[in-house]
Amino acid sequence: MVRRNKTTVDEFILLGITDIWELQVFLFVLFLLICVTSLVGNLGMIALIRLDSQLHTPMYFFLCHLSLVDYLSNSSAVAPKMLVSFSEERKAISLPGCAAQMYFCGVCIITGCYLLAAMAYDQYMAICNPLLYVATMSQKACVQLAVGSYIIATVNEMVLVSSVFSLHFCGPNVINHFFCDIPPLLKLSCSSTTVNEHVLFTIAHSTLVFVVVSYGYILTTVPRTHSSEGGHKAFSTCASHLTSVSIFYGTMIFMYLCPSSSYSLDQDKVVSIVYTLVIPMLNPLIYSLRNMEVKDAPKKLLEKVLVSF
Repeated sequence: MVRRNKTTVDEFILLGITDIWELQVFLFVLFLLICVTSLVGNLGMIALIRLDSQLHTPMYFFLCHLSLVDYLSNSSAVAPKMLVSFSEERKAISLPGCAAQMYFCGVCIITGCYLLAAMAYDQYMAICNPLLYVATMSQKACVQLAVGSYIIATVNEMVLVSSVFSLHFCGPNVINHFFCDIPPLLKLSCSSTTVNEHVLFTIAHSTLVFVVVSYGYILTTVPRTHSSEGGHKAFSTCASHLTSVSIFYGTMIFMYLCPSSSYSLDQDKVVSIVYTLVIPMLNPLIYSLRNMEVKDAPKKLLEKVLVSF
């Protein structure tokens, strides 16, 4: 007889995205292309920002770290295990492996949230308080904000993972997902998950409120800009960031801020694909296509290389 006050599950079985073989082959090729594009794009963005001195500004400093987080998320957290699982008949993952995957994926996501919040603050200072911008967004301040993002994300995710794996899992051990994410795992718990859901809601909500408030001030400040050209320039400087924020937080709201009863786990899988694979691929494209500084940087670097020869 199994005691319900002890954890009897020592591994989880991931159902994956689909069990249709033909569709698995197609998805493997598709996700492999997405991962390669994401890795090349994010590494390219990091190299571009590091090599071009004109991109050594607070916004691109945070973007460099965001690209690093996206790269780490794709290369270590979810994508490798997911791609390998397409060739596995039994997609098993141990409890420590599940906890590690949840932790590293969560750290990358939460760090991305705080970096986006830091970028929103940078935009707020540049548009709403331009006279104080240089003094406020100094190199020291930017480093502190970036380091703080990593530290807070690490602590937050330690709290989340510890709270999840302090629950009792008495069976079944089948996760209707392609990686160890918190919402589907909570559905398997034999314990009450109310506290876990509240902690998750609070952490996910904190940076969103900050971003919304920052852009609220920006939207009220820009109309007071004396010239239409100044207003257009102010909007164009934060258009890429606002696009990235809208996509990212749109999926986060669906995943972690909506009640779990309002969506199915199949919808959960689709949204998870967006924020774990698609968004890290899109970020370099969004910031490169909508920013003249980034678009011109490769040309300038190429010209320098040709001149040196």
